Amino acid sequence: MAETVKNHDFIELDYTGRLIDGTVFDTTVASEAKDLGKRDFKPVIICVGEKQLLPGLDGALVDKETGKKVSITLSPEQAFGKRDVKKMKIVPMGAFQEHKVRPEPGLQINIDGELGTITRVSGGRVIVNFNHPLAGREVVYEVFIHRRITDAKEQITSFLQTTFNLPKGAVKVEITGEKASVELPMVLPEPLLEVIRKKLSELTVCKEVVLSCKSPEKK
Repeated sequence: MAETVKNHDFIELDYTGRLIDGTVFDTTVASEAKDLGKRDFKPVIICVGEKQLLPGLDGALVDKETGKKVSITLSPEQAFGKRDVKKMKIVPMGAFQEHKVRPEPGLQINIDGELGTITRVSGGRVIVNFNHPLAGREVVYEVFIHRRITDAKEQITSFLQTTFNLPKGAVKVEITGEKASVELPMVLPEPLLEVIRKKLSELTVCKEVVLSCKSPEKK
């Protein structure tokens, strides 16, 4: 039976993102992928409204029904943003020579935590584009919502796996009534743990969330 998706629902979905010309740039479906370089194709679990997808796509899921395939067109502002000329920067050739990097058009580089693509090399200057590669592009997402997730253990597990990019099985969760006992595979500062406790108690039926951190094993 189809269910209507509401804000803050946990849902499992598959999606394929395409440019207007049909080129696939992201997907969770193996049959849609060709040269994406991904190997792990499977449905994803997200909490609607928690910014785990592009803002435009996230918001468009509200009022959609489970068990149905929908097509969602996003403007540049809703997707990867407009192209910003201020993000086209000139980097001295010497900065690359210091790190023994040969700059070439198309090469992706990371400068001060910001990912950019070299677009031009001229004389002693290198022009780097720090816009997202799909900035300024309208995109289309085909989405199939498999189900709403109401099990608190699955909700908490999936939320933490997505938030911290953790592998399956890394988060241990036990539910007793309205209490959740959660073991994380890494050490986090107490202020962040408090934020997580509050968020999980807001999104799930578990009004009490006990978090413990396990130090990663040294190799």
